[in-house]
Amino acid sequence: MANLHWLANPGRFLRIAAVVLPWLAAATAVLLAVGLWLALRAPQDATQGAPAKIMYMHVPSAILSMTIFGAMAFASAIALIWRHPLADIAAKASAAIGAGFTASCLITGSLWGRPSWGTFWVWDARLTSELILFFIYLGYIAIWQAIEDPQRASRAAAIVALAGSVNLPIIHYSVVWWNTLHQPPGLMQGRTDPSMAVPLLTLMGAFFLFYVTLLLWRMEREIVGRKIRQFRLLRAQA
Repeated sequence: MANLHWLANPGRFLRIAAVVLPWLAAATAVLLAVGLWLALRAPQDATQGAPAKIMYMHVPSAILSMTIFGAMAFASAIALIWRHPLADIAAKASAAIGAGFTASCLITGSLWGRPSWGTFWVWDARLTSELILFFIYLGYIAIWQAIEDPQRASRAAAIVALAGSVNLPIIHYSVVWWNTLHQPPGLMQGRTDPSMAVPLLTLMGAFFLFYVTLLLWRMEREIVGRKIRQFRLLRAQA
């Protein structure tokens, strides 16, 4: 927690972010280019053929959709318990990014499902719980937009994030708990061929760096925006 308190100063955070952001953006671009190149060169799936290559976008998007919401719930807990001044900013900044990855997961999953299952959508346990996650993201974002008072909005949004985190294990274990059309996890169990696992892991790393880059950039904008609003409020009161 000492490191978290050390980063509690918005000015210090802005200075660190200004130095780190260009390097993160460059690393993201390089890793994304390498991952896409490896994915294009990877062999086709023996059963599903070329459409299975959608997994190189679908799987990282799915993992990031859950990882980001987990990070939001963690940040929300810190904001509620320790009143960390940047925790609610981090959670708020993550929401739109996580919603984007969740939408990407649902869209790419539908495109993959059409040649695999013969339909774009089924009310499968994994698909349905992922769709619920997307709506929770939207609800979280709506709370911040609907409540003008930042403190009240932070508390309400934090409660939604913590309550919504219950859905994460349901998404993860849905293919284990229920008989679903969605394929079971294979990467972590070593069932994925290395020629496919390497580009998949590379793109997962690229997507994660992309998230961190966007997170720092959005946190910068949020901090500066709050300072401007505070300055205008003080001027109006004066």
